[in-house]
Amino acid sequence: MKADPRSRVVVVGGGFGGLQAVRHLRGARADITLIDRRNFHLFQPLAYQVATGALAAGEIATPLRSIFKRRRDVRVVMGEVAAIDVERRELTVAAGDAATPLLVPYDALIVAAGAHYSYFGREDWRRLAPELKTLEGALDIRRRILAAFEAAELEDDPAARAAWLTFAIVGAGPTGVEMAGQIAEIARDTLRRDFRTIDPRAARVLLVDQGERVLPAYPPSLSAKAARALERLGVTPLMSWGFVGIDGAGVTLRHGDGREQRVAARTVVWAAGVEASPLAAKLAAATGAELDAAGRVTVERDLSLPGHPEILALGDMVRVRGAGGAPLALPGVAPVAMQQGRYAAGVVRARARGEGPPPPFHYRDKGDVATIGRRRAVADLRGLHLSGTPAWAFWLALHLVYLVGFENRLLVLTRWAFSFFTRGRGARLIAGAPPRAEPAGLESEHAFKAPLRSVAREKGAVA
Repeated sequence: MKADPRSRVVVVGGGFGGLQAVRHLRGARADITLIDRRNFHLFQPLAYQVATGALAAGEIATPLRSIFKRRRDVRVVMGEVAAIDVERRELTVAAGDAATPLLVPYDALIVAAGAHYSYFGREDWRRLAPELKTLEGALDIRRRILAAFEAAELEDDPAARAAWLTFAIVGAGPTGVEMAGQIAEIARDTLRRDFRTIDPRAARVLLVDQGERVLPAYPPSLSAKAARALERLGVTPLMSWGFVGIDGAGVTLRHGDGREQRVAARTVVWAAGVEASPLAAKLAAATGAELDAAGRVTVERDLSLPGHPEILALGDMVRVRGAGGAPLALPGVAPVAMQQGRYAAGVVRARARGEGPPPPFHYRDKGDVATIGRRRAVADLRGLHLSGTPAWAFWLALHLVYLVGFENRLLVLTRWAFSFFTRGRGARLIAGAPPRAEPAGLESEHAFKAPLRSVAREKGAVA
């Protein structure tokens, strides 16, 4: 008897959702192709710790080939999907420097391409205020933060020095709150004895959001506790303020009542609003599915594209249709993508076995947790509210459990222990070239414009 042919399953995206899908297809009669633009899985919830020198890049990123090296059924392709042919069930993939695109056929397609931060139509702000969705962005932010302190050390003018020591974070969600707390800890703990001219503790950290409170998805009581913890660290929450301008020298803010304020800040970090991967629009164009204002494609209750049960999409790039037709209100967090990845793998397996469809996808919300700083965190665990040290300890344990790879867990645990007992950060290297010069008339926020002066004069000698 001739053996049943193995099905061809293609998974696009090596993030949380895609990784779970591939893992839970183990043992299926399928040849799996995993496609990603990067050759690694990024544990994105800890990217801000790379951006603030607490962790090294390699400690939160794991090569995809390493993860699946013992899976003979998995093929990893580093490339970007350029086109989707739903009639021929084939992807066109631009793979590395290859001149000829790679054609990848599929019987089942799982797309988990994720999302990136939205600049609300102001793409010119992207180079001035990097985001934290990528490892490259985290490394860029780390360089900017540490270089700002170095520039302030060489600056004679008090106003210019204050601008270098002012950090503005856009967005008061978990990422913005965590980022603001970490920058404040760098200034007040890590760097306080490292400089001779400046006092890093004079740094201003501004957390700006158009909303009325930090962590708006959390219960008001936890939001209030988070705000107080930030203020004790020296962070200034600016609620009901929005950005209307960013340039190389500062930002322009506008309050909800119409007031405007100019703030001299040389370092801006973006952590507000998300929009789906461009691949969502390609899926919609190929299948006729709907797109919402954030670029997310609408999928059915089993995560399939309308009229194309062989294509499933998940994570931040989709919105799921509910029982009544209206989209479900799912948070854009890693647990949603992970549960959807496992569910999508189950759908593919059930179809391959000729079984009936599984029940519609249902997200099991286990709660939210956000860290603010050393022994400062808040957690909402299905109605159980924690704050302070208990929430912080829970946050540590949770992230260690979900971090990919035993080696990375051990390294991160060691780094955290070192940081806790010494208040130090072992990854404070300023590496990588700054972006190219800004257009004429716009001063770069990265260039070191401090006037030259004699080191001997600093030491009291006559220059």
